[in-house]
Amino acid sequence: MRTAVETAPRSAPRDRWRPAVPDVLVVAAAVVFAVAMWRWGRWLIDERGYDLFVFFPPLLAGFEPHTGPGTVPAIVVAALVVVFGPPLATRLRRRVLFPLTWAASFAWITSLALVDGWQRGIADRLATDQEYLHDVGRVDGIGQMLSIFSEHILTAGQQPGQQWWWATHVAAHPPGAFAVFIGLDRIGLSGGGWAGMVVIAVGASAAVATAVTLWALGAERWARAALPFAVLFPGAVWMGVAADGLFAAVLAWGVALLALAATATTSARAWLLGVAAGLVLVLSLYLNYGLVLAGLLPLVVLVLTRRTAVVVPALLGGGGGVVAAFTLAGFWWYEGYEKLRLIYAASIASERPYWYFVFANLAAVGYVLGPAVLAGLRRLGTRPRSAAAPLALLVAAGVAAMLVANLSGMSKGEVERIWLPFAIWVVQATALLPRSQVRVWLAAQAVLALGVNHLLSMPW
Repeated sequence: MRTAVETAPRSAPRDRWRPAVPDVLVVAAAVVFAVAMWRWGRWLIDERGYDLFVFFPPLLAGFEPHTGPGTVPAIVVAALVVVFGPPLATRLRRRVLFPLTWAASFAWITSLALVDGWQRGIADRLATDQEYLHDVGRVDGIGQMLSIFSEHILTAGQQPGQQWWWATHVAAHPPGAFAVFIGLDRIGLSGGGWAGMVVIAVGASAAVATAVTLWALGAERWARAALPFAVLFPGAVWMGVAADGLFAAVLAWGVALLALAATATTSARAWLLGVAAGLVLVLSLYLNYGLVLAGLLPLVVLVLTRRTAVVVPALLGGGGGVVAAFTLAGFWWYEGYEKLRLIYAASIASERPYWYFVFANLAAVGYVLGPAVLAGLRRLGTRPRSAAAPLALLVAAGVAAMLVANLSGMSKGEVERIWLPFAIWVVQATALLPRSQVRVWLAAQAVLALGVNHLLSMPW
């Protein structure tokens, strides 16, 4: 009889650790595709004169082999997760497993960031002239910032008479993201070091949030199987320290809270969790306009649980409160989004050819997901629907969000960080990998992340 997390029939003893030939072919095809996108990108830059603003196509990175203080810790963390992660994920109780998962994810993201050193890898990331901390000194507080935010999104050329405008990442996001860093500054956690560590700490919890969601939906088996892969996520390279890692975690916890609300055993608990879910989910829309594409994730929860009643407290309670608070403070979400479209049309994106990035984005997200996820996606259609429905639908929602973003033309490049909120759900496909091959695939994930982080230099 199979164990709780066994996901495939046993192979012959001498071959059971070896990845199946179709899995290897899928990964090999992805490698060839990535190389082709690199070659096409270099041709566009060198021969056609395009300013793609991606120096190692399709990634916004430069080739710069290096090591740093995080090199040894990153290797140690990877080795520990590869060796001990699978059995611990199988055996530990939630009250131990979830904190341990967060700690391991935090250690992995932090050690990868420290490969570039404390200053370059963490403290300076959010303090450049394009990032959030650049504008913290311009405002007196969150309330005052919200009242003037919309007035300073566009540049002088886009809005005649404008004297100054927000830094690139402040203007390109709703004010909720900026409010996070203003809040940190006002409570004494000033500077890039604190901001970077908070982003890492919150982002590291995304692995737990996805597991909580699957667990609540009755898919404990799949949640346990995917946890080691959620920790050794190659996208951790960009979660330390891009604010998109924080966005990913907030969205994930909103989905998790909705799943808990929809499966609550009492009406009072369902309402309380529903209000919390609505608050967090709608708040995520005030962190990043693009997270509206993640709407399929909460919809999956409602379809699977058939508890649509939780929509009432979620929208009228928590979600409605968030919208009312931002609107009354002076920021209207749709107005901000329309101004973002003007900014995007005048930005470097206008120089980036649409058709190249439609394909190159897929190659870029391959670096984020890693070979194990690609192998898991191949297996997604082979599982019985009743057994893997929560897993399959959540993964499909993440894939769909990326595909819509890709075709929209609003994601031409830099998706290795921008799509992190969607990618963490696609990682759950690794739960379908054969138990006997888990360590091989985990090692492959770690090697990819370590290779990217040590061979390339990136602004996040």
